[in-house]
Amino acid sequence: MPSHNAQSALGAIVRDNAVQFRLWAPKASTVSLVLYPDERTVPMAHVGDGYYEATVPGARHGTTYRYLIDDRFLIPDPVSRYQPEGVHGPSMVVDPTRYRWRDVEWQGVPREDLIFYELHVGTFTPEGTFDGVRERLPYLKDLGITAIELMPVADFPGRWNWGYDPAAFFAPSRAYGEPDDLRRLVDDAHGLGMAVYLDVIYNHLGPDGSYVAALAPMFTDKHLTPWGQAINLDDTGSEGVRRFFIENALYWLREYHIDGLRLDATHALIDTSKTHFLAELVDADAELSEGPRRILFAEDQRNINHMILPREKGGMGLDGIWTDDFHHQVRNLTAGDRDGYFASFEGTTAGHLAKTVRQGWFFDGVYDPVTQEVRGSDASVIDPSQCVIFIQNHDQVGNRPLGNRLTADIPLPLYRAVSALLLFAPELPLLFMGQEWAATTPFLFFTDHNEELGKLVSAGRKAEFGHFEGFKGEVPDPQDPDTFYQSRLDWSELEIPIHAATLQLYRDLIRIRREIKGGATVEAFNETALSVRRGNFSLLVNLGQKLSVPRPIDAEVLLDTESERYAPDGHPPTLTEGELQFHTPGALLFRTK
Repeated sequence: MPSHNAQSALGAIVRDNAVQFRLWAPKASTVSLVLYPDERTVPMAHVGDGYYEATVPGARHGTTYRYLIDDRFLIPDPVSRYQPEGVHGPSMVVDPTRYRWRDVEWQGVPREDLIFYELHVGTFTPEGTFDGVRERLPYLKDLGITAIELMPVADFPGRWNWGYDPAAFFAPSRAYGEPDDLRRLVDDAHGLGMAVYLDVIYNHLGPDGSYVAALAPMFTDKHLTPWGQAINLDDTGSEGVRRFFIENALYWLREYHIDGLRLDATHALIDTSKTHFLAELVDADAELSEGPRRILFAEDQRNINHMILPREKGGMGLDGIWTDDFHHQVRNLTAGDRDGYFASFEGTTAGHLAKTVRQGWFFDGVYDPVTQEVRGSDASVIDPSQCVIFIQNHDQVGNRPLGNRLTADIPLPLYRAVSALLLFAPELPLLFMGQEWAATTPFLFFTDHNEELGKLVSAGRKAEFGHFEGFKGEVPDPQDPDTFYQSRLDWSELEIPIHAATLQLYRDLIRIRREIKGGATVEAFNETALSVRRGNFSLLVNLGQKLSVPRPIDAEVLLDTESERYAPDGHPPTLTEGELQFHTPGALLFRTK
């Protein structure tokens, strides 16, 4: 495999016995480089289009520095590779070539074989570090995971954060370890046959420490988003903004061997340019010559097929989309959720769910009575394996008032049944850390902002849920350290029989999934039961109570979610020669002989 050590053109680049510093600061009149510990000042030359450069002989890996803007403002590098003292401290030069990669034979994981495991580095293990995740890689391999998806790791203000308040976009957070700790995590994952994906945020900047906003026209008044002004992708100065984010994407793919990206909230990347920013990013990704092909996923609830149609067919060319329809239908059908965006899915039946499993998303150009608009686009032109589905993820757990997981809201038999459906469907499944053992720990929204900003965040979080039907409790304060500590997984739960049995169910479902290829034939029996057939495998799922259906002919039972192996107190269905009777929610997996 060719070398991955090609570097971004922005930031501090180590070159032989010197470091080239390159900053984009079109709002600045003068820029100087300040080197520590002696605070030596080096003027930087303006080289056009708002870019400033200086090459410093003798600077090297570990050199710390800041930029002096207009002889008045001393700031860290917006393209810093590492912030050892936090996002407001000095930046540090990082030489990526010092790390000796061992993944020279790594060929990646094909898209259709991806089984995602989303995790937050700070709460996945007691250590809350890259090394802590690395030590759990054998566990994830044994589970059957083929792709780890890291929530954002770009550095943020404070001791902990979800990562969606990015400040230092190019710097792995010092809260999780050093840059080479992340490289070792990726390297070891590749050694075990697992890809590593990274969640990145290009739709907004964090509210504290995003110094690039003071130097460049990062925002535009042309468009508004839920975060306020839109990122400037099509207004004056947008060329540099687009380059900043594309360089960031390529940086993670090159210097950290990341296998692919999950692009957060792409609906907020508003761009009227001839070539959309996402299409430009896809083209830049395709030009990478180092390593296996990288895969790009959007998070987008609009169900727009244009986003994942190939570039040669006029599409944006993304590889796939995180789609919400499956999750929202499952929550409405099993837990009765109908607040907020769940209102569009009220009245979900097994027939509606069957449509989504069959084609990837539900809203495919049909009328949404809540928004009173036609929603989505034709799903027949996409492959189900271009859709990532889930029954839990960081948003859908953490954005609930109490951070409660699905297992807190529905009985375990029902949870086991929807888990089987998730892992049998032809779409790409994503697990959220801990769901494989029915973890009881919440995943709450937590921050560690300065006092002034923290008060605003706390008040906003409280106000957000004031209108939620049936919720009268106190929303945990995101600024309270206990909110963070409560969100850490409790690995001792695996010693409890019911959790160990749920983990065994997930292991077995994933093992069987890897034997199955192709699309699905899906049929609803009634309002709460459906069957899914893929090749010579079929899954019967009952999300209601008692149910009698014909038993599949000439088929052996491979898995019963209510068997003693997975449910020590379960109530398995009764099988006779011609009939199958469910006594509780559950799922049966058959293979035709």
